Amino acid sequence: MATKHEQIIQYIESMPVGEKLSVRTIAKNMGMSEGTAYRAIKEAENNGLVSTIERVGTIRIERKNKGNIETLSFGQISNIIEGDILGGRKGLDKTLSKFVIGAMQKDAIDRYISPGSLMIVGNRNDIQRYALENGAAVLITGGFETDDEILKLADKVEMPILRTTYDTFTVATMINRAMTDQLIKKEIMLVGDIYTRLEETRYLKIDDTILDYRKLNAESKHSRFPVVNHNMRLVGVITAKDTLGKADSITMERVMTKDPIIAKEHMSVASIAHRMIWDGYEVMPVVRDNLQLLGIISRQDVMKAMQLAQRQPQVGNTIEDQILEGLELVHSSVDEKGMPYYQFQVTPQMTNNLGTVSFGVLCEVISSVGKKVLFQFQKRNAVIEQMDVHHFKMIQIDSIIEIRTSVFEVGRRSSKLDVEVYLENSIVAKAIVVCQMMERT
Repeated sequence: MATKHEQIIQYIESMPVGEKLSVRTIAKNMGMSEGTAYRAIKEAENNGLVSTIERVGTIRIERKNKGNIETLSFGQISNIIEGDILGGRKGLDKTLSKFVIGAMQKDAIDRYISPGSLMIVGNRNDIQRYALENGAAVLITGGFETDDEILKLADKVEMPILRTTYDTFTVATMINRAMTDQLIKKEIMLVGDIYTRLEETRYLKIDDTILDYRKLNAESKHSRFPVVNHNMRLVGVITAKDTLGKADSITMERVMTKDPIIAKEHMSVASIAHRMIWDGYEVMPVVRDNLQLLGIISRQDVMKAMQLAQRQPQVGNTIEDQILEGLELVHSSVDEKGMPYYQFQVTPQMTNNLGTVSFGVLCEVISSVGKKVLFQFQKRNAVIEQMDVHHFKMIQIDSIIEIRTSVFEVGRRSSKLDVEVYLENSIVAKAIVVCQMMERT
């Protein structure tokens, strides 16, 4: 029998796309506590069943495959712009290919408009009609109305007509930002993308014995297995050291490690890699929020995924991307150790309200240089574990700073760097950086 948590998830899955839901409503309809409803809704959001929009609420959305995460549907566009749906509701699930601003005469639109595009326009009925006739959706800005004839045409061609009170510039900025965010999300590899599913996972029941463990160990050549109860909820983990010197008849409940470290589908692979390497875990169980076992993730899978991600081209424009674009490698001839150093120009976007470089930006520059240097000399990726930064002097806008590094030590798991920041041959900042080294596969 399904648990209360699972019943709520199934109820949410049965709701139509676009319907609004709340914790209180779900709890009332299902006859359950608001706490149970809240946890179920959070899991539904992590699984891509619902989306929470600021000042709008929680909306049931169409779950998208990972391969199509870079696309947005017209229904999602409606939620992003906080718009109304005037017509063509059957086309809300169609995906947006591009958006066009209708600030031109009708005869000039042909070169820009295409099926699946979104025409952003004001109260120009001729442009609205022309867009629908050519397979494009319509977004009316400024809160204007449109004719009933155009609404009927939208229903006929099954392309939506949306309306928002925002102006054209604001709407275009919001959509562009949403598309960029989707691309960035696509780059972030999650546990759900790489973990071994339950049907391929070896596990033990809580009333299994050490003899069962030894048989499974000999069969699979693995030494670490998750332990579940009869409802398939994770209750512990059993390893080889837990069974040393124990009789074959002893059950898992008596020897397993309780409250093990777990992973969830929505966690990033980078965070799991950090935990696995630092704490020495070979395998971690992957569970739902209610601890129902979904599968396992191994250190080998994580390392392969991390290396693959490093080779993928970047398509997003994160803050780190912007900073890395400004870093310039310089081969120093005066450095006694022959270490290269980097140059970085402080742009207006990198400053605080005083016109000097933001402390957060400076920290990001230092950490980026540290990771680059370690990768150059060790051919291994690194994660910043700790950084002690001392900011001696202010660095003004348009200043060109030099970042020089020296390596204190490089170990199997961690490395220590000394990073100095110079401005016009005068030291302005200094940092001690401790990095965790990623293993090679």
